[in-house]
Amino acid sequence: MNQFENSPLYGIMHPRSVAFWGASSNPIGMGTVQLSQLLALGFEGSVYPVHPHEKTIMGLKAYASIDEIPETVDLAIFVLPTRVVPEILEQCGRAGVKRAIIVSAGFGEVGAEGKELQNLIVEIARKNEIEFIGPNCIGVVNPHLRLNTTFYPYTAQPGFVGMASQSGSFITQMFTYLERVGLGYSQGISVGNEAVLDIVDCLEYLGECPDTKVIALYIEAIRRGRDFLRVARKVSRKKPIVAYYVGGSKAGSRAGLSHTGAMAGPDPLYDGIFGQTGVIRAYSIEELFDYCFVLGTQPLPRSNRIAILTHSGGPGAAASDSADRQGLELVDFSPSTVERLKPLVPHTASVRNPVDLTFSRNYGDYMEKLPRILLEDEKVDSLFIYCLMPDHRVITSALGPRMAPEQALEAARIYIKTQCEATAGLSAEYNKPVVGGTFCSRADQFVQELQDRDFPLIPSPERAVRGLAALVRYAAWREREDNSAE
Repeated sequence: MNQFENSPLYGIMHPRSVAFWGASSNPIGMGTVQLSQLLALGFEGSVYPVHPHEKTIMGLKAYASIDEIPETVDLAIFVLPTRVVPEILEQCGRAGVKRAIIVSAGFGEVGAEGKELQNLIVEIARKNEIEFIGPNCIGVVNPHLRLNTTFYPYTAQPGFVGMASQSGSFITQMFTYLERVGLGYSQGISVGNEAVLDIVDCLEYLGECPDTKVIALYIEAIRRGRDFLRVARKVSRKKPIVAYYVGGSKAGSRAGLSHTGAMAGPDPLYDGIFGQTGVIRAYSIEELFDYCFVLGTQPLPRSNRIAILTHSGGPGAAASDSADRQGLELVDFSPSTVERLKPLVPHTASVRNPVDLTFSRNYGDYMEKLPRILLEDEKVDSLFIYCLMPDHRVITSALGPRMAPEQALEAARIYIKTQCEATAGLSAEYNKPVVGGTFCSRADQFVQELQDRDFPLIPSPERAVRGLAALVRYAAWREREDNSAE
């Protein structure tokens, strides 16, 4: 068994059997909804609802207690009244259960009595060698295993972003957001009050997860500072970590204390922690996932030198302004690059940096030939492309006089797909990051085609360039770490 499978989180994220407390015949009860989502995603393991009175729940045989279940289950999930959790956890311990998710709230986050109850369940867990997530969490999701123990439908594709969050909402309510921006979770973990397993354990686990290319953290407070420093620095050396920390202000700290009982620290302290460990800080949930898309898909740049390609003046100017504010350098192209650009652009276009075509004479040139010329310039270490392609209806209309409507539509779709394949492969071919920005959505075919090929097409030029700047900062940290290790 390798280090990844040895983690206590592995059994929680990869169960073969689940015992579930809290579901019933009440269709809108929280436990029932959570069980329904476990089944809806298609979990292939055994599921055993436990209820003292009901015989069948959601078409599954229900059991009166853990002792009646015909096997020792891998994972117990509690969506129960607070007062009965210690007793049920004790029963699970006697039955040999070693992993649990405690969704129930009313523990350390609510005051002295809640803290006593939390201490009690920790004592029971330690006595019975049970590792658990929670209490006061929302559950976990592992789309690669079709596991969703939360109450919210997971609609995105299995992805490469591993997330650990001290807020359940920033796991579950991101499901539809991730789908809209072309991303998906590899694993998602809501840690709640972190009574036993905490965000440091999750970071270490996700650092070893083969499906995870980039780690996202939502943090209200770090309880084990020294361990976080050690683990984060170790993990950052092999895969990027992006953190959204909200406890640095007085209001954020107060909210975190009432939310999960977390004690936050001032912004400069956390900036220092992140700076030492290579963690990239985001300042909004959208920025968190923008950065993850870029850092999880693109090679590390050699420096901060950037080229910008646009066929629209405003977005190009916005990207240029954002680049300058983020410390990126818009390089002067070599004379040979300028000469190679000229035949492919309108006479009114600018072949300085940014390259601004005003309009595209040929989208094949714009999406493939022009980016290649820029990436082949030794001065250019990364490229931003403003992406706007006509949809299949426009192309079909242009082709209409020459072919039947069905043929024109298919030709348009193939054309868009071919151009997107070429663009999405550029970063791997040149080993330089290429990032796109657009105001279009996945309703446009070209957006789907690019994002589904792991091309980071971000919903605005400014956000895309900030993502590229985050990649530059991470690359600089990695270089310093590598040099210090020599």
